[in-house]
Amino acid sequence: MHLHILGICGTFMGGLALIGRALGHRVTGSDANVYPPMSTQLEAAGIELMQGYAAEHLQPAPDLVVVGNAMKRGLPVVEAMLDRDLPYTSGPQWLAEQGLRGRHVLAVAGTHGKTTTASMLAWILETAGSRPGFLIGGVPRDFGLSARLGTGPHFVIEADEYDTAFFDKRSKFVHYRPRTLVLNNLEFDHADIFDDLGQIQRQFHHLVRTVPGSGRIIHPQQDKALAEVLAMGCWTPCVSTGVRAAGAQETAQRGFHAPSADRAGSDWRAELCAADGSAFRLFFQEQSQGLLEWSQIGMHNVQNALSAIAAAQHIGIEPRLAISALARFQGVKRRMELRGTEAGVRVYDDFAHHPTAIASTLAGLRRQVGEARIIAVLEPRSNTMRMGAHREALAASLGLADRVVVYSPPDLAWDAAEALAELGERLDLCADLDAVLAAATAETRSGDHLLVMSNGGFGGIHQRILERMRAAAGG
Repeated sequence: MHLHILGICGTFMGGLALIGRALGHRVTGSDANVYPPMSTQLEAAGIELMQGYAAEHLQPAPDLVVVGNAMKRGLPVVEAMLDRDLPYTSGPQWLAEQGLRGRHVLAVAGTHGKTTTASMLAWILETAGSRPGFLIGGVPRDFGLSARLGTGPHFVIEADEYDTAFFDKRSKFVHYRPRTLVLNNLEFDHADIFDDLGQIQRQFHHLVRTVPGSGRIIHPQQDKALAEVLAMGCWTPCVSTGVRAAGAQETAQRGFHAPSADRAGSDWRAELCAADGSAFRLFFQEQSQGLLEWSQIGMHNVQNALSAIAAAQHIGIEPRLAISALARFQGVKRRMELRGTEAGVRVYDDFAHHPTAIASTLAGLRRQVGEARIIAVLEPRSNTMRMGAHREALAASLGLADRVVVYSPPDLAWDAAEALAELGERLDLCADLDAVLAAATAETRSGDHLLVMSNGGFGGIHQRILERMRAAAGG
């Protein structure tokens, strides 16, 4: 069968393309935004990419068009698909029918941490010999690709609440029918499709309704929004998670806390042995399960690990084996990924694009580097951020940085200077990428940590920063 995927370079749709190839289909695709790591991953798999959304991309006619949720009426390829009465379906529906049916699905949902938690869970299953399938919204370093069909009975999926397609406005995750469900956290996001948190909670409850009574739901004990979702009705056994700082000072910036506040009573608990989260002891029902020392940092990653270990235990993987797997976990590309070091300045790439994620990422880095200077470079690229839904919280989320460079293009829908005024002289607002580059590299010195945060390619700014610093150093 010939599948043509619209929006193929999105992380989800690109993963579908890899699974389609593994199932023996011929796969082609169209997209307007092509950049690594997804474009290189698809090209390496021998999948033909077509630039843009021209009607001609559907000639000759494919057997099935798989439509990404970024597609809209009015695009030439969409109008041609409808006018010619070509068979079409959404990405989540196709995956549910072709990749998930008959398998034990382990889904990871929530506002933050889905990609990392799903990557950890897939790696635990791989280490245990399960050979799981997975589809993750990033590239786990341990696998080197974002999706695979797998040969075992389990499938790990990052379960997103964004809408399914222009013809199906349900959240994508209602298609997946998980037996093991991780609910990481829940905050307001996706302001382009949801009016308030209550609408998102309703979609999460639709997901909860699909989990069988023989399944399991894992959730943090102290997440009020998720507690409200579960109070709407739950027919599945639940287990809770929590993190205890073991005397370490909680990081707070005007109300932003790492997801670390534990209260007695969590089924799964982590007790920190290092303030930056690089070591912690795991407890299940107050019985010690072992010590995890690993390369990841941040309280958010400790919480992610707890969720992954609890989910793996539901399918029979002992905590000590999960700990052993995570001790070798290499992380995910674009999640605190060290892109290079020039003149003693370390340059990181991170996907953070919501105030809570920005604050958690900076808190983890601050705990690791102590008093060293942190330069935060932010692109407010997501639809929610560009609309200004989080503008009042953004300055506080950046509070742990010593300098802040924010890309503020002319078409931003809110006044960045006003919203970020409390950052004072630490702030540089830049209307174009050349200005971002100049501001980010101005006055850097050996020992600095430069953290770039965006959920897009950001014009290749990471490499440009490294090249400029190299040139300045005479390299």
